[in-house]
Amino acid sequence: MDGKAAPNGVATIEDRILRITGYYGYYPGYSSQKREEGTQTHTESSTQEAEGQTRCQSCTSTFLKLIWRFLIILSVSSSWVGTTQFVKITYETFDCPFFMTWFSTNWNIMVFPIYYSGHLATAQEKQSPIKKFRECSRIFGEDGLTLKIFLKRTAPFSILWTLTNYLYLLALKKLTATDVSALFCCNKAFVFLLSWIVLKDRFMGARIVAAIMAITGIVMMAYADGFQGDSIIGVAYAVGSASTSALYKVLFKMFLGSANFGEAAHFVSTLGFFNLIFISVTPIILYFTKVEYWSPFSAVPWGYLCGVAGLWLAFNILVNVGVVLTYPILISIGTVLSVPGNAAVDLLKHKMIFSVVRLGATIIICIGFLLMLLPEEWDEITLRFINSLKEKKSEDHADDITDSSVHTRSRSRANGTVSIPLA
Repeated sequence: MDGKAAPNGVATIEDRILRITGYYGYYPGYSSQKREEGTQTHTESSTQEAEGQTRCQSCTSTFLKLIWRFLIILSVSSSWVGTTQFVKITYETFDCPFFMTWFSTNWNIMVFPIYYSGHLATAQEKQSPIKKFRECSRIFGEDGLTLKIFLKRTAPFSILWTLTNYLYLLALKKLTATDVSALFCCNKAFVFLLSWIVLKDRFMGARIVAAIMAITGIVMMAYADGFQGDSIIGVAYAVGSASTSALYKVLFKMFLGSANFGEAAHFVSTLGFFNLIFISVTPIILYFTKVEYWSPFSAVPWGYLCGVAGLWLAFNILVNVGVVLTYPILISIGTVLSVPGNAAVDLLKHKMIFSVVRLGATIIICIGFLLMLLPEEWDEITLRFINSLKEKKSEDHADDITDSSVHTRSRSRANGTVSIPLA
């Protein structure tokens, strides 16, 4: 034990024993294990970073989708509120509702060119205008748009479109913008009733309740002024507009089915052409019979008329784009939000004072409209959600019982005596 070096390089026997026993942290394979641990740690950290980046990208994508949907809702609501308010302003100097309807409907001709411009800007494989037009003409059948189909299919829809807008404008002459926009929301209930009767759609108790609420709101709105005067006439115009709008949608679903954005743009532009060719005679007759007469021609407020037509065109485009790019329910929400939007404008700008009956009728109609937005499987979805909550609550309760029993056993061990065996 004199500290001389041993043949294998170890100074003393004690040193050899200490190295063999790992006292200095030495053992065979130590360095290779350290490298493996370092590699594993690096891999885990890289995986965690990748997961963090993926989670961040997912959150960003979700946030952008929410912003996009919010903008769609805001745009739909703003365009409809703007259209309604511009009509009220136009009435101050130009009292020709059918001419306004005809003039605004002519602007629908631009819907398909706007769609094709978007196609040229976004599509990778660009098509010629004629080829794209023929492709979108399939909404009318395999033969496309022929003269017979143009007259047979376009005429009834064009008449319903004109009636819907004309009755809406007539209602705005008698009622406030808030009342008319609220009554127009009843078209959702009329669509359900017609679909249930004509298309044999599924019966839903919630939507029947919504339809009853809509009818209740209509009666309350008519009762607000005692079923007399301009109020009852305005309510009749607004309900007629909602009814023709519902009939338009049901007949579209019955004869033309579902349509993509291109087909819908083609169809709306076709309605504009039909209006320009065949409906133009009506405002001429109304002018010479002095039913809708204006003089001189320079007194026509073309700025306001273009504002009405432009906002109406924007609303129609947003409705068709929104249904394709987002959920149809967002378009419906944007429509119903036009009611509080018009109410805010009427209250702040026109200093309107809403009676309790009218306010209650508006709220009832809006609630009924929102009930119409419930999905067909809403009852099954609700039951599954309630069952999942019950299961989660029972699991949490079982975990609490387990934790409390473990805690009780731990306390009993801590407070009890520990026996030490005697040697």
